[in-house]
Amino acid sequence: MDKLHTTPPCDITQLEQRAWQMAGQTIGSLAKILGSPIPKDLKHAKGWQGQLIESYLGATASSQAAPDFMGLGIELKTLPLGHDGSPKESTYVCTVPLSNLHEISWESSWLRNKLRHVLWIPIEAAPSIPIAERTIGTGILWQPSYEQEQALRQDWEELMDMICLGQLEQITAHHGKYLQIRPKAANASALRPASDEHGNRIMTLPRGFYLRPAFTRQILEAHFAID
Repeated sequence: MDKLHTTPPCDITQLEQRAWQMAGQTIGSLAKILGSPIPKDLKHAKGWQGQLIESYLGATASSQAAPDFMGLGIELKTLPLGHDGSPKESTYVCTVPLSNLHEISWESSWLRNKLRHVLWIPIEAAPSIPIAERTIGTGILWQPSYEQEQALRQDWEELMDMICLGQLEQITAHHGKYLQIRPKAANASALRPASDEHGNRIMTLPRGFYLRPAFTRQILEAHFAID
């Protein structure tokens, strides 16, 4: 891993090759190649590791409502792992729509589009390991099985029904088996319009869809046969 990829991968094979080049390397070595200063902690640099890997692999979508590798239809997600090899936290997928809800179906949803084909990049994330020394794992190209998609669809439909009924403020991180909704904002002043149970306009924090660790652990177990 000794050069920066300045163009998007031309096909899945090239993307896999780039991901393979990263496997076993450290965040520090990748940051050196990209000339990116390593933050003291990730609490005040959320998304930095993901952006670092996006830059190396040649992702193009940034924050657009499209997969990170638009030409390939593949999304990129980092997966921070604890000492035991399990996902440490929920994985952010995309923002939750709060308007024009009648126009949205599961088939056309941003969430489904993001999760159709994902390149998961596991990363060591135990607090005892300095950021620069954390190892990047072997990438996993994943597409949801029929059962996984149906489980996500059920969660999505139940959560979106609550939003349509004006119950957004009643949704907590405990709702949903594999998919959860949580506030997603840089600060408390970043408000967005929504509706309450009576159809009145309210201002509320943006929300994001997150995959629970129980779901991403299934992906790891299926790929690496973790006990």
